[in-house]
Amino acid sequence: MNDKTIIDLYFERSEKAIQLTEAKYGRYCYSIANGILKNSEDSKECINDAYLRMWNSIPPKRPENLRTYLGKIVRNLSLNRYERQTAVKRGADEISLLLSEAEEFIPSQGKEANISDDLVIRDAINSFLKGLSVKKRVIFVKRYWYAKPIKEIASECKVSEAYTKVTLYRLREKLRLQLEKEGIGI
Repeated sequence: MNDKTIIDLYFERSEKAIQLTEAKYGRYCYSIANGILKNSEDSKECINDAYLRMWNSIPPKRPENLRTYLGKIVRNLSLNRYERQTAVKRGADEISLLLSEAEEFIPSQGKEANISDDLVIRDAINSFLKGLSVKKRVIFVKRYWYAKPIKEIASECKVSEAYTKVTLYRLREKLRLQLEKEGIGI
């Protein structure tokens, strides 16, 4: 079933919309949540929360890309849960490291941030990614969207961990410079 039909079912308030969303995107959502949380039960809870959030937001929203919309909800819920779970025991674990890396190129979101700022940043990052080779784009997205560990990325991309680390460092720096050039402060 296509996304437009699923979104129409949300607008009709049909519970079948959630069933179809889960059937079509359940594994995708799980890979995002479990990549961040590393816990099956917590991942499943975040996914269920994401379905509820979609149910409550569609309508009035009509997402252009259902997969991306749902993925963003799952990712944000998973990061929030991770943050709550590790608030007491801040350590040098994988997600803390990933978030500190991302701070190098993601502009801080102060009180003055708004949707148009988010769209400008999104477009700038998408433009940056389109300019990369497929291999570098895959490495970047696996790290900063799917929250995969360096070792796993290196294995999946059939490169060394050192290559992966250096590539990510250079890509972060290149993105930071591009964002600054476009007037997006970090």
